[in-house]
Amino acid sequence: MNTVTKISSLALLVAFLVVLAAPAEAKDAARDKKIDAMTAKAVKYLSSRQADDGSFVGEMGPGVTGVITMGLLEAGVKTSTPVVAKALKYLKGFTQKDGGIYKKDSFTKSYETSIALQVFALANKDGQYDALIKNAKDYITGAQWGADGKVKKSENYFGGAGYGKHQRPDLSNTAFLLDALKAAGTKADDPAMKRALVFVSRCQNLESEHNTTPWATKINDGSFYYTPGETKPDEGKLTENGGLRGYGSMTYAGLKSMVYAGLSAKDKRVKAAFEWATKNYDLTTNPGMGPEGLFYYYMTLAKALSAMEADKIVDADGKKHIWRDDMVNQLEKQQRKDGSWINTGSDRWLEGEPLLVTGYALIALGYCK
Repeated sequence: MNTVTKISSLALLVAFLVVLAAPAEAKDAARDKKIDAMTAKAVKYLSSRQADDGSFVGEMGPGVTGVITMGLLEAGVKTSTPVVAKALKYLKGFTQKDGGIYKKDSFTKSYETSIALQVFALANKDGQYDALIKNAKDYITGAQWGADGKVKKSENYFGGAGYGKHQRPDLSNTAFLLDALKAAGTKADDPAMKRALVFVSRCQNLESEHNTTPWATKINDGSFYYTPGETKPDEGKLTENGGLRGYGSMTYAGLKSMVYAGLSAKDKRVKAAFEWATKNYDLTTNPGMGPEGLFYYYMTLAKALSAMEADKIVDADGKKHIWRDDMVNQLEKQQRKDGSWINTGSDRWLEGEPLLVTGYALIALGYCK
């Protein structure tokens, strides 16, 4: 083959590959266009509902404002946009001497700090929040069960984070802790990450050396439940054989957390969780919980599948799904005329509050871009 023939063949190959790539790129562009349109409507809505001090539902402390601000930033809204700039100033005002970012006398200090840390990490384009992020990381790490050596690794609460009067650990709060550690640049081999992985593994319906709790063998399907610590857990509802029924939002929270903590797709814990997630793939309900916690579920699903670098899902019927397209289309149908979202099926876990739910939706959309 002469030089001219080689060049012609190469040109044909390049042209062929461009043709193959074009439809996918066009589809991605169309999806992003939808996301931008939904985000613009949401920004308009949120701007009209923001208090003068920069808060959203300020009586609830910085948590809700943090989720909404995170959603705006994840969806690509600039820090200079008034709604974001005001919210950042409001959140910064909760910085405490111990490094935490929370409302004084709050029962949700670790949660509030974990949310705020992620927000400032997203907004930290020029290093202006470096010290704040470091101090917040030190605070949530110090508040983790087992960090002070007083809780043994053999205890079910070891490695977890929680809220409430006694700060009982649960998977949701521990997942937010891991989100924050990752946002702060914490490596997977960090002691805090390793401790958290111990707790997360104990929240999985999977018999293994990583989970020897009484519930591990009852269902054994790879799903995740809320907490392994109590004798009579108040979440997940006990099954007939005394097991803890796993559900979608917690399974994706567990899956994401394990990936952040350094486990590969080949690890049996990750593999089992991903298999459960694909078999139960659904965007009309939170699998195992129906409409309850639906938008929190959207957020955790989007973050988990992004962490897994999984673009496609094959469900129990063998049907292939491009989950980002499914998510965008679902949220497009659910967005209200004023730009907000709300859980019309259940107000449990504050999903009757459109401001919070709009924050969840924006975070999910951000991971769809």
